[in-house]
Amino acid sequence: MQIAHTVEVDLGHQQAIDAVTAALAEQGFGVLTTIDIKATLAAKLGEHVDDYTILGACNPGLAHAALSASPEVGLLLPCNVTVRRAEGRTIVQAVDPGSLLSIAVGDQAELADTAADAGNRLRTALDSLT
Repeated sequence: MQIAHTVEVDLGHQQAIDAVTAALAEQGFGVLTTIDIKATLAAKLGEHVDDYTILGACNPGLAHAALSASPEVGLLLPCNVTVRRAEGRTIVQAVDPGSLLSIAVGDQAELADTAADAGNRLRTALDSLT
C-alpha cells in the first residue's frame, strides 16, 4: 500500500512551497496550516535538520462531503503535503487519502469516492510541478 505520491522538483525550498501552494489552489485546495519542522526542531531541541515544511491542505467541498459521511474523518484532515530538502534535492509528497482512510477507519464505502477524488486532485497538483 502506497500512502504518498512523491515528486522531485528543481526548485529551492521556498520556491517549491510557493509552487505547491499554487498547484493545490488550481485543484481547489487551500493551505490551512504551515509547519516549519526545521525551525521548530531548532527552537525546541537545538537540532539542525534540512528544510522540511508540512502544508495542511484542504478542499472545502471534499472536506464537507467526507465529514458529512463520517465525522470521525476529521481526525485525518487536513491532507498533509510535505516539502523537504534531502541530499540537495527538493522532494514534495502528498498523502494518499484513500490509503490513509483505509488504515484509520476501515471499510467506509461512502467515503471511497471522496477520498479517490481528493487523491486524484493531490496527484494532479504534484504532477503539474514536474
